[in-house]
Amino acid sequence: MNRRTFLAIGGTAAIGGVAGCLGSNGGTPANEYGYETTTTDGTKVPLAPVDDVYQWYENDEAKFADARGRDQYNAVHITGAVFSPAPTGTENDPVEEWATDTQIVTYCACPHHLSTMRAAALIDAGYERTYAIDEGLNAWIDRGYPIEGANVSANRTTYTIRGRSDAAHTGEMVMLEQVDADRREAAPIAGDGSYTLQLHYAGSTDSRFRVEAPDYTVEGTLEELTSTTITA
Repeated sequence: MNRRTFLAIGGTAAIGGVAGCLGSNGGTPANEYGYETTTTDGTKVPLAPVDDVYQWYENDEAKFADARGRDQYNAVHITGAVFSPAPTGTENDPVEEWATDTQIVTYCACPHHLSTMRAAALIDAGYERTYAIDEGLNAWIDRGYPIEGANVSANRTTYTIRGRSDAAHTGEMVMLEQVDADRREAAPIAGDGSYTLQLHYAGSTDSRFRVEAPDYTVEGTLEELTSTTITA
């Protein structure tokens, strides 16, 4: 085990990149297929099964938005998907060019935490026919559905980071971000204050990541962060 070098930083950093120009209209999800929903940032987001989503893809019935970081998107993404990171997209976000009645599918790999954050923002902005892939990007890849990117053949390992926050923050999101790259994952805080972050990653365990909970921030190598329960 390498020597721990955790760096605790007071406060919580801002999430995501530059916000796009989409306004907030307090939208309500159409959910015309009757899917189960999850509530993110006060908005109900329908969770669409990956196989249903693939049929929309095949029939050209939806547009796809990748809610992860830029480096993750560049490495591998659903063929034809645009980069539109959680929670509010990026400057000159491509989604802004889509009509508000467009059927939109957001996705991430965690499996649906970043994607529901992005979907909630889109629904609130008037894109009411927005869905998040329930099982996430990995289920899409495992089924052999179309993907593209600079590193589609990489052998990714799943790493689990467990932590605990104040239970007063139940339902809020904890963010995991790589220090030297635009790579991120997210997970909600459970009723007892615990959370579990999953990272699908092909790099070294010496790479440094930052865990941002509502009440603290901790930084360390991937090996360090996976070797103990993260607390303030």
